[in-house]
Amino acid sequence: MKDELTRREMLLGAGALLTLPAFPAWGRAAVTAPAARVSVGRCMNYGPEVLPTLATMFDQLGGLDRLVRGKTVAVKINMIGVRSQRLGTAPMEETFWTNPVVIGGVVHLLGKAGARRIRVVEGPWSSAETLEEVMYSMNWKPQDILSAADNVEFENTNYLGRGKTYSRLMVPGGGLIYPGYDLNHSYADCDVFVSLAKMKEHAATGVTLSMKCVYGSTPITIYGEGAGVDEPSIRPHGGRGGVFHFARRMPSKSAPQQIDMSLPKDAGYRIPRIVAELCTARPVHLAIIDGVKSATGAETNYGSRPQAAVNPGVLIAGTNCVATDAVAMAVMGYDPMAVRGTAPFASSDSMLQLGEGLGIGMRDMSRNEVVGVPVSQVVFSYSAVRDKILAAAAKKA
Repeated sequence: MKDELTRREMLLGAGALLTLPAFPAWGRAAVTAPAARVSVGRCMNYGPEVLPTLATMFDQLGGLDRLVRGKTVAVKINMIGVRSQRLGTAPMEETFWTNPVVIGGVVHLLGKAGARRIRVVEGPWSSAETLEEVMYSMNWKPQDILSAADNVEFENTNYLGRGKTYSRLMVPGGGLIYPGYDLNHSYADCDVFVSLAKMKEHAATGVTLSMKCVYGSTPITIYGEGAGVDEPSIRPHGGRGGVFHFARRMPSKSAPQQIDMSLPKDAGYRIPRIVAELCTARPVHLAIIDGVKSATGAETNYGSRPQAAVNPGVLIAGTNCVATDAVAMAVMGYDPMAVRGTAPFASSDSMLQLGEGLGIGMRDMSRNEVVGVPVSQVVFSYSAVRDKILAAAAKKA
């Protein structure tokens, strides 16, 4: 990739710096974060109830029309993880991945609200396959999503895809780990960005919700184990752990480099900061979390961890990713105000706390408006499920 950026990319970066609040160094006075509305819906299965539940939730948020009519919308889904690492016999879409019924429902409602173009995007682990091929391999029917609205398309954002150059999105004010990121064009060539996440726990960061979903936007041709040294590799290969989790290597030199090489090489320090700054470089306009069915323990099957397929039976949506994730944490039985050393952030910093400090949104439930089903009626304790698994194992031993 050439060092110089397109005029559009320069304008995007400059516009972000002009319109977003100043980016404080962590530990200094935080930027005032906005209050937000979050909707909670009860939905026990991936059946016909999904669409009306989502429609009601979006109406409770003020309607999709004002957000998407006449605009290009990018919908970042969660299909991260090795496909063979299923949890028992449960399919990935009922444990670790965003369910295709929810994806199709969101796409349909975006189209109904007048979206001009809808692009479903994701960077599947170590893959250059089209998203259609990945979906076919999991016995999904991608045509159901493509036909859910007019002008729907897929893009694997692990590499250039249909773009000619990567788009550089800068972190307003400088950044905590990186000053900016080079991403697939889809994340810049959209008017509205939707994070359509899965509600689950994470081995390194405690939880993975709408903020963490944005982490998968980073192309592995630049940020993967097999990325090129000077320029992005042509073909994506490997995961992001070597660059992002542990700084065993740097991104391709063509991309913005780490601000300070003395920063800790600890995933619990690095990943929450990378996630928070990605959510400022590529702001989320609509956060949606699929918690109908999920898994406890981690973001994929780790084998040795106490994991189980579960059915929380909930959908969550909001126009602010920090506020939406705060409600999701409360539904999972956790305190959204938790900090490092407190569950679920046993060995990591809180992405929500960092996001709040950067002015994205507020995690204090009392300062946001929760509509729809009261959180108290849908709480599903992930830690209680894991405790039962451990108790049963101890009894058997």
